[in-house]
Amino acid sequence: MKSASFALAGLLAVASPAAADHGTGGPSEAAPFGAPVDDQHVWYHALLDQFEGRFGSNNALHWEGEAWSGTDTNRIRFKSEGGINDRGEADKGRYELLYDRPITSFFDIQGGVRTDADSRAGRTWAAFGFEGLAPLFLHVSATGYASSEGHFAGRLEGSYDLLLTQRLILQPQLEMNLYSKADSRRAIGAGLCCLDTGLRLRYEITRKFAPYIGLAYERDFGDTAAMARQAGDPTSSIRFTFGIRAWL
Repeated sequence: MKSASFALAGLLAVASPAAADHGTGGPSEAAPFGAPVDDQHVWYHALLDQFEGRFGSNNALHWEGEAWSGTDTNRIRFKSEGGINDRGEADKGRYELLYDRPITSFFDIQGGVRTDADSRAGRTWAAFGFEGLAPLFLHVSATGYASSEGHFAGRLEGSYDLLLTQRLILQPQLEMNLYSKADSRRAIGAGLCCLDTGLRLRYEITRKFAPYIGLAYERDFGDTAAMARQAGDPTSSIRFTFGIRAWL
């Protein structure tokens, strides 16, 4: 009788961990690393990367930001960039609505539509490109555009966060735009159109909110510069910037 009792207790001791794992989603033969992760949850994120005043020979307000919503594998992303110049006119307005999908652990492909909307004549483009983290955690994006009128364009952008301390961060940033054809309605020449680069030092009061100061350098090239001179606008400028960066 005692032997039977010991045998029954041994069987229960062996069976209990397996039963507990099956009930709590722990490791099992079918799922040795635990229950599968739910990758269909809908997430959202919004980032106002630059919201700044630019002060120099001509003052301006500038913004750049984006927002996305979706799962780990399928997202809809909205991007916006533009400004208000010293004449109170909307300037260099760019709005993109893109489908976003990861192709590696560090890069996503993106495709959708872009609309240029400001005080000048507008234009709509089809957009396709990629965005992600290159080696050394350099954030890069490259996008190509095509319009129904036979115009093509390209946009390259890169930035890097250099942590001086846990809260003080220095960020160099570079953006270039290229166009296949001149567009006098938008004061854009063919070839390399313009360069927008800067160096910003921000202090993260919280991870989600950081004021910053810095310098922004803008320059027009080729026919774009010629159109700017004809309109009485500067073709290059270095301006002091003060702004905020925030996300949720």
